[in-house]
Amino acid sequence: MLGIDPVAYVRSLPPFDALPKALFDAVAPTIDVSFDPAGARLVYPGGEPLRHLYVIRKGSVKLLREGRALQLLEEGEVFGYTSLLRHEAMLDVVVEEDLVAYRLPERSFALLLSDARFARHFAARAAERLQASLSGGEVASYRPDLAVEVGQIAVRAPVWVTPDARAGEAARTMRRERISSVLVRGDPPGILTDRDLRGRVLAEGLGPGTPVDRICTRPLGTMPATTPVYAAWTYLLDKGVHHLPITRDGEIVAVITSTDLMRHTTPGPITVLRRVEWLPSREHLPGYAGRLAEMASSLLASGLDAVAIGGFVARLNEVLLRRILQWTEADQGAPPAPYAWIVFGSEGRMEQTLLTDQDNGLVYADAGAGRREWFRSFAERVNADLMAAGFPECPGRYMARWWHGPLSEWEERFRGWIDVPDPKALLVASIFFDFRRAGGALELAPLDAILAEARRKIVFLRLLASASMEHHPPERLLLRVRGDASTVDLKTQGLSPVVLLARCYGLEAGTRARSTLERLEAAARAGLLAEDERATVAGAFRFVLGLRLRRELEAQTRGTPATTRLSLGQLSAIERTRLKEAFRDIERWHDAARHHYHVES
Repeated sequence: MLGIDPVAYVRSLPPFDALPKALFDAVAPTIDVSFDPAGARLVYPGGEPLRHLYVIRKGSVKLLREGRALQLLEEGEVFGYTSLLRHEAMLDVVVEEDLVAYRLPERSFALLLSDARFARHFAARAAERLQASLSGGEVASYRPDLAVEVGQIAVRAPVWVTPDARAGEAARTMRRERISSVLVRGDPPGILTDRDLRGRVLAEGLGPGTPVDRICTRPLGTMPATTPVYAAWTYLLDKGVHHLPITRDGEIVAVITSTDLMRHTTPGPITVLRRVEWLPSREHLPGYAGRLAEMASSLLASGLDAVAIGGFVARLNEVLLRRILQWTEADQGAPPAPYAWIVFGSEGRMEQTLLTDQDNGLVYADAGAGRREWFRSFAERVNADLMAAGFPECPGRYMARWWHGPLSEWEERFRGWIDVPDPKALLVASIFFDFRRAGGALELAPLDAILAEARRKIVFLRLLASASMEHHPPERLLLRVRGDASTVDLKTQGLSPVVLLARCYGLEAGTRARSTLERLEAAARAGLLAEDERATVAGAFRFVLGLRLRRELEAQTRGTPATTRLSLGQLSAIERTRLKEAFRDIERWHDAARHHYHVES
């Protein structure tokens, strides 16, 4: 005897225990009991999906993919929701020990999905299980490659030399130990790499007797051994380096290289980085888009969210841009004045998923004002190379070939947008407020200073907020599933309503941050947003961005043009529920923002 009523048992388990009583009571009569012997195969890939949600009361089942065990489920655990949500069988489910399970039919499970917390619970579980099934990883541990601690990869102790050691001696040590760097003792310690020997010794005409203390890099940038792989990727890309000392209890215990990370997880950002750095000529640009999509697909399947993936995409695009700038300078000659290549929009915010329209500009020092034609030609060449790499031409013409000029001209333009705002043009102009220097050496502090002044421009902020809220989520009544006719636009109705308003809040908070999530955090720190409101809006943004990235990758796999418009009928029940919830969260935030900025509905 099992000694407990099936309904009471199910009710005692999360997330059923948090359901409203009336909702749970409505499905309670549909719960039944099933018995399956050890060895029974309940479902298999390509076969009929399960039609019930199973709650294990006694016994166990094993989840397998291509004969490989992924997870063992026992008493109190649940399975079947992946079949119910995706309407297809993804894994083998085999009874390990005689199984007694309480079952909830598909129609009852669908009814319970109307509860937001219940839906979120199974959305997260389904995503984890699906990612594990795609990668073939261990579901039970949820430890994809990119979450592995770098201390598990960097196992070799570092090699040290003294500050008075000579460059030739350091080079021989690297060759003997088959390593690409040595650490230099001192306070603080330093690092000398094989690239330093080429760039700081050979290229500068220095001899092998040069002291390493003169040519090493100090201070060291380090990371603790507990740092996940994806964070190490970010550091190497941001700093433009290939070696990262690893610490444990404050002591350097190893040095991990970009090659180590590339061997550990492929395709990853470091793999793409290496290929970009080694691009021999423009003729190899067309393959870039495909490699980037392959990397994004791999990272998404590994469990990394779309915000982090967008950061990697932006960093790699920056490396590619710098390569193109080098080629163009070599072709056209040295620039007549320092310049900065700036990017706007999603690229400026580092939220680009795959390659989208170019949004860029060129700013140069006032000393080059008389050489406008040189810079126009320079911009045209760079824009053309970016198109060859897969960045389409911007239909709105927000490209450097049209948007180039001396710094003072850009300052005047920014001041005009903020001091004398035009309600009709403001939303279009605000894309430039996402600017980020992606190449060149010209400092853009004057433009940052102008943006910092915007926090005191009440009329400007109110007009910008009003223009921002012209992009809003769809009406709730339009979110009913009526075949392919029931569609939403993930960009204009999901992402833009958050991005545009977060830009306004960020300017009011006086932050120099560009990303949407960082702007929301700055607004919360400044007291403009409640913390729970920030977290809710950020969660909605992450979900919609992830949904968009998945759709883009699916379109690329099919060989069809990517679109941000999505039919609700293409989503699983759990995805529809979460999307509707995200839209509601954004709508509530807009309502609060109207009050904050005194904007009429």
